[in-house]
Parts: sequence; C-alpha cells; structure tokens
Amino acid sequence: QVQLVESGGALVRPGESLSLSCVASGINIYSRAIQWYRQAPGKQREWITLITGNDGTNYHDSVKGRFTIARDRYKNAVYLQMSNLKPEDTDVYYCNEPEEQHWGRGTQVTVSS
Repeated sequence: QVQLVESGGALVRPGESLSLSCVASGINIYSRAIQWYRQAPGKQREWITLITGNDGTNYHDSVKGRFTIARDRYKNAVYLQMSNLKPEDTDVYYCNEPEEQHWGRGTQVTVSS
C-alpha cells in the first residue's frame, strides 16, 4: 500500500521558519517528481513547488526565495523548508506524487502572532 505521510506542521510566528517532511512507503520516490500543495478552508488547493526526478525545482511566485524543496533518497522523503513565514502561508500542506496521483493527508501550518 502506497502512503505519503506529511509531518512537521506547527503554529509559528511571522518571520519564523519551519520544515515539513513527506515520507513515502510502498513506493520509491527517490527518482520521481514530488510536489507540495496547500489549501485553506473553502479555497482551492494551490500548487506551490515541484522537485523533478532529476532534482530540478520550480516554485510558485508566492513562495519563491522563501521555500526550498529537497529530497533525501536514503530516507525516501522530500522536505519543504519554509522561512520568513507569513500569516498568508497558513494552510494545510500536502505532498503529491503526480505520476500515479498519490496524496498525503496533509499537515497544518499556522502562522500567527
């Protein structure tokens, strides 16, 4: 059974940093594209970043320069390092394997003073 499990969400203050993890089981993601999305209640899920199978990266303009996606092949995981967080980054964050459309259940990030 394929599972993507996100973790690391928390309540942080504006300007702080946070790192999210997406750990896969039942599937090797070390050479697969992985994406992160986020979604607020009542809003559409928003794409924010992608790492390709060759470790190329792409970012939504709203997070460019603040968020970094990276892969750990030994842990079969992908990470999202977020810095200079803003209240508008408050969302549930999901990782996604786009080829077979696997999704995790999400992890809540709240940015508030």
